[in-house]
Parts: sequence; C-alpha cells; structure tokens
Amino acid sequence: MSAGLKKSSSNGCEKSLTSEEQQAKINEIRRLIGPLPEKLAIYCSDAAISRYLRARNWNVKKATKMLKESLKWRAEYKPEEIRWEEVAHEAETGKIYRSEFIDKHGRTVLVMRPSCQNSKSTKGQIRYLVYCMENAILNLPPDQEQMVWLIDFNGFNLSHLSVKVTRETAHVLQDHYPERLGLAILYNPPKFFEPFWTVVKPFLEPKTQNKVKFVYSDDLNTKKVMEGLFDMEKLESAFGGNDDSGFNINKYAERMKEDDKRIPAFWTRGNLQSAATPPQPTQTCPVDLNSDASDNGKVDSSQSHVSDSEGLSPKKSVSVTENSDNGSREVH
Repeated sequence: MSAGLKKSSSNGCEKSLTSEEQQAKINEIRRLIGPLPEKLAIYCSDAAISRYLRARNWNVKKATKMLKESLKWRAEYKPEEIRWEEVAHEAETGKIYRSEFIDKHGRTVLVMRPSCQNSKSTKGQIRYLVYCMENAILNLPPDQEQMVWLIDFNGFNLSHLSVKVTRETAHVLQDHYPERLGLAILYNPPKFFEPFWTVVKPFLEPKTQNKVKFVYSDDLNTKKVMEGLFDMEKLESAFGGNDDSGFNINKYAERMKEDDKRIPAFWTRGNLQSAATPPQPTQTCPVDLNSDASDNGKVDSSQSHVSDSEGLSPKKSVSVTENSDNGSREVH
C-alpha cells in the first residue's frame, strides 16, 4: 500500500500504512490472540486479521477485541457446519440466493428479495443469512474478498419491514463479517421505504452509506450503472438484464449440495495458509476469548477517528475502498 493518504468519506483521509507496517500490526494481533484450537486458528490468516484491522482503522487493540468476539461467536455458532438440509426451508421462495453470475470485479453476487420472506423466525432467517454469507465467501476468487448484494424490492410492502431482523442482521454482518460487503444495490425501492431508510441511515457510518446505491428502472442512468457493473447478458431480467431463467429451487438445491461438499477442504486449505505465520512462542497460555486485548507489549492505542462497517450498528469501524481487490479469499 502506498504511504500516502487515501481519501475517506468520513474524515477526509484514511489511515495509510506501508506493507511492512501492516504486517507488523497483523503479527501483533496474532501474538495477542495467542495459541488457538486448530479449528479456530483456521480463521486467523493474515487476510482475515487485515480485515479486522481495516474495520478498526488499524487500531490493534480494537481489532483484537473484535476478532476475539468473532472467534467466540464462531466457536459457539459454528457457521461452517451449517448445511443445506438445515436451511432449505428458508430458501424455498428465493428470498436470498447466490446468483450464477458475478460482477465485473469478480465479486460474488447475493440476490435478495425481501417480499419473498417466508418465515416468522428471526433465528431461522439469520441462520440462513449466515449460510448464504459463508457460501458467497466459499465462491469468491482468490484475488477477491468482497461481495455484492442485489436487493429487489418488487412486491415489497410495509409488512416486510422488521426492525428486529434488521438489527440482528446488522449485528452479525457488522461484528463477524467485516469488510465483506463491497456494494449493496437497492433496486426499485418504493416511496414508503424512504422513511425507513431515514431511520436506519444514522446507524451507518458515512462510508457504509456510500456502499448503498439506489437504482430505479425508470431512471435513464440506471442502465449505465448496471452495465458498468455486470454483463447484461448474464444479469437477471428483474434487474434490467437479458437472463430470463429466474430462480429454480430444485436447481439451486443441487448447487448448494455440491458446494457443501467443498466446505471441509476449503477450510483445510485455510488452515494450511494460516499456519504459515504461527503465534509467537512467547505467548504460552490459551487465549481468553472473553477478555479484551492485552495492554502488554506494543499496542496501537491511537484514538483515530473510526468510521464504517457493513451493518446498521452504532458501533464504529472503518471500511476500505468499495471496489478493493486487495487481500485473498481465505477466512472470515
């Protein structure tokens, strides 16, 4: 990374570090985290730690605390163990699914249709969302770590609004999938959605707000926006593209079952990658995932302005460039 300053939508500049400085902070977090059980160590590759650092403006202490909380969540929630059979009933209407097309940056695309909600269970809805997030990450190319959300508001009405589900969704995405959202396109949101957006917007940091794009089919600029991001031959007709195939639950179920078979090998590769830079031997005790980052040793305690994360949460964090292709597809 260049040592110069990068513009930020929140404070005019974004903390910029040399690659050596970044690596030093990554190594410091790994030392503070300490030895982990093999299953959790999988999620502590350089790429993963870097995402947590970016989400906390490269503040080592804050990023360590955030990562510890994610490791505790993963140990308890076990998102990598969710399989299609467990969540298939949530997927029947096509309310969320991974599209067969990607954007021009190689990012996985999740299509969301809130009007197709078929469950009253917040727990079930979040479980399926986590499964979709894990599947989207599974299908990212090696040089990409972010995804795109295409949210279709066709048929959407007031009964589909749920502050509870929105908050829980935000909590999971904000705290456990930092720097995974590259862009969210809200396609044809109705007028009555605007007051809801006004309520939600203050919970988003400025850079997160800039990741949300409103697109309308009757806007002359809409086609240009979509053409700039997608191959129109592969984009669904619901979003102005030329693909009329639509969502088929039976075909989708087969895709997901095949993807499920790849999950163990995917995380085994991640384990091998993370093992390349093991924790320093000076830390001999297993980490307490309930504690804050240790103040011993060199910890960045700067009080830089923190700005952005993927979620509707008042917690502060910072996001990277929307179309960043840096990092690799390794772990959460």
